[in-house]
Amino acid sequence: MLATLFFQVAHYALRPWPWIVTGLATVILYPNLVDKEAGYVHAFVDYLPTPWRGVMMAGFAAAYMSTVGTHLNWGASYLVNDFYKRFLKPTESEHHYVKVGRIATVLLFVASIGVTSQLSSVEQAWKFLLALGAGTGLVLILRWYWWRINAWSEISAMIASFVVSSICFKVVPPYFAEGDPNKDATIMLITVAVSTIIWVTVTFMTSPEPDSILDSFYKRVRPGGPGWRRVAERNGYGAEGIEGGALPWTNWIAGIVAVYCTLFGIGKIIFGETMVGALMLLVAAAAFAWIARSFRESALPTARVSS
Repeated sequence: MLATLFFQVAHYALRPWPWIVTGLATVILYPNLVDKEAGYVHAFVDYLPTPWRGVMMAGFAAAYMSTVGTHLNWGASYLVNDFYKRFLKPTESEHHYVKVGRIATVLLFVASIGVTSQLSSVEQAWKFLLALGAGTGLVLILRWYWWRINAWSEISAMIASFVVSSICFKVVPPYFAEGDPNKDATIMLITVAVSTIIWVTVTFMTSPEPDSILDSFYKRVRPGGPGWRRVAERNGYGAEGIEGGALPWTNWIAGIVAVYCTLFGIGKIIFGETMVGALMLLVAAAAFAWIARSFRESALPTARVSS
């Protein structure tokens, strides 16, 4: 749990600052750039010595290929293993599934070309991905807290989020001025609301996962909480609580505080507000310590570990 929290802090609070500082520097170095996103490339071409330019180019290429490869393989895996193999053709040979996986990879690549052809900037791509992910966020979290969520819940959330966010990107912008941040917030809120209604409806319209699957998952993960009480009691565990102390929801708040205070605290120190920055980092450390203490106090008893 602490490793997961440290990743969030490192990913969202530590790693972005070299990018942010470079981006701010390019605003000063290249004030007349029409394509603002090209400022980063201008900076490393103009200011990095020759050997490091090659390293930077290799890094860009590696990051691009790893991201593309990951999402193509990930998407094909979803389509083949979680949908095609499970619901359409469950008894085919591995050779057949590999062939279908290759076809799915090509189709996903072609679909990605169609999507990106409608985008005018990297920023717009990120906004689209954020809106797309917003519709699936709730179901991906709640599946750990509620036994009733099934595969169709997630599938319907993904499809609904994609369709709704795509429509919103076409319909919503004319109602807002150019650059109005409320536009993006409105798109995300609509996507979340409509996607949630759809996946909840689909959840109750479809059958739950088989008891054997739920029992196996619970014994392996032991999520606890009222949402899994039915499964826990069926397996003889009783009404287990959620790990993290008497008030586990406070760990969620402390995690958010730790990430944001670290992010803004580092920024304050970089831009000369040392005292404010140090205070924010102290608050982040206290939040991290609160979470560590909560999980230390709720350490699993020996009987639970052995099971």
